[in-house]
Amino acid sequence: MLSNDSPPGLDYVVLRIVIFSLIGIGVLMAFSASMATSQAESGTFWGEAIRQVVMVAFGLVMFWLALRTPPRVIRKYSGAFLLLSIVLLIVVLTPLGTGRDSVGSQSWIDLGPVSIQPSEIARIAIALYGAAVLAGQRFGMHGFQTFQRCWRDAFVRYSAVATLMLVLIVAQGDMGMAASFAIVAGFTLFFAGINSKVFLILVPFVLAGVIWVFSSGGFRSARFHTFFDALTGHIADTQEDGYQTYQGFLSLADGGVAGVGLGQSRAKWSYLPEARNDFVFAIVGEELGLWGGLLVIVLFAALLLFGIRTAMRAQTQFQALAAATLTTAVVSQAFFNISYVIGLLPVTGIQLPMISAGGSAAVVTIGAMGILCNIARHEPEQVSAMQNYGRPLFDRLLWIPEPEPIEDAPRPKGGRRRADGTGRPRSSRPQPEFGPAVTQRRSGHPHSVPTPRR
Repeated sequence: MLSNDSPPGLDYVVLRIVIFSLIGIGVLMAFSASMATSQAESGTFWGEAIRQVVMVAFGLVMFWLALRTPPRVIRKYSGAFLLLSIVLLIVVLTPLGTGRDSVGSQSWIDLGPVSIQPSEIARIAIALYGAAVLAGQRFGMHGFQTFQRCWRDAFVRYSAVATLMLVLIVAQGDMGMAASFAIVAGFTLFFAGINSKVFLILVPFVLAGVIWVFSSGGFRSARFHTFFDALTGHIADTQEDGYQTYQGFLSLADGGVAGVGLGQSRAKWSYLPEARNDFVFAIVGEELGLWGGLLVIVLFAALLLFGIRTAMRAQTQFQALAAATLTTAVVSQAFFNISYVIGLLPVTGIQLPMISAGGSAAVVTIGAMGILCNIARHEPEQVSAMQNYGRPLFDRLLWIPEPEPIEDAPRPKGGRRRADGTGRPRSSRPQPEFGPAVTQRRSGHPHSVPTPRR
């Protein structure tokens, strides 16, 4: 972890560089990896890529709105956002939901040219809701002797809501997203301070679920068999169940160290299924080589490092929990995707955040990263730097206002609290020789009256 004497605003700057770099790589891969499928579906090579650019543009608008929204407002409406996500999870199970016939899970809601995946929204909603209700709470503080006391505990209420949403996602048939959602909820409880013994209780249930999937047959069971074959270096069925994994390995092998060149992938021409979505990392490795794949991994590692660092330096516990959970939600998703592409985990169908082509997933993930950057710019050291030297150029160009004061900071007697919660706000302008100005209100209008120095 970086030292505490690093310059103010370092987290805010690095997070923006990392996020925009991942988005840029994603746009490049959208133009490259979607050429074949776009030509087959719409008769033009760039149809899918242009659609992805439009969705990324919407995501950047959400990023900008998230930067402009004070954290207290995000916390206030986290419950409403959660309720919306639950409603969408229910709607997708009705005849309005699609995807069961094509990909085996009923996970999307078609809205004309745009499809919404409610489970992607649910992952962010449960993270923000958990940060809001668990901030300032201590596990077991209400006891568990009676149902009333048990339900009064914020950890119990949060776990009940998360379990309900998990059941709705499992009902869609999307086990990969269900596992990702469960990990986000688990990280939220972990960062909030739940007793680690609770997770040990869940281990037998998780193992039982894995054994059931492995032995139940179907395409999910076949993925486990392919995974074990890949670990031994020999995929028995390279034409049916193991075809996608085998073609992914070939793509990575063809890329070598330097890659075949941007746009020169052969696997994307109908050899590798879901080349623009689930297996886009294989196309990255083929076209950009080992160095391109390592670049993506390093960027996600940097996102994890500076996201957790932002959580450790956050103003309030709500901001700390939100930053830590949003960071681990995105990085864990990237870990699962890259791991199954290179053969370290069974294929789960989870997309690579900000790089895989996807509509609502891109918008939601980029918007969530805007919330993370917003928390970074509210670090006390960054706020103090803004007060003394003004807002950074990025904020001024995008009309992002100054951070608000800390929500729970005490107000000093006789003056307003500063945005870092320590006292009276300082101005970036030099003070006159006779001392600070005292603001008085006369007839509803503020007037600055100089007070002589004593």
